[in-house]
Amino acid sequence: MEFLSSITFDQIAFSLMTLGLLREAMIVTLPDAVAGPGGWLVDTGGED
Repeated sequence: MEFLSSITFDQIAFSLMTLGLLREAMIVTLPDAVAGPGGWLVDTGGED
């Protein structure tokens, strides 16, 4: 449990920013069936 006390706010913020960038990269590069409206991996919204 000591490793939890060594985690800093900066590490958490960097991790969240990295995850956000990875999600955006997946949305841009993967086809819509995978990451897009109604996609099975990343659903970016409903098909209107």
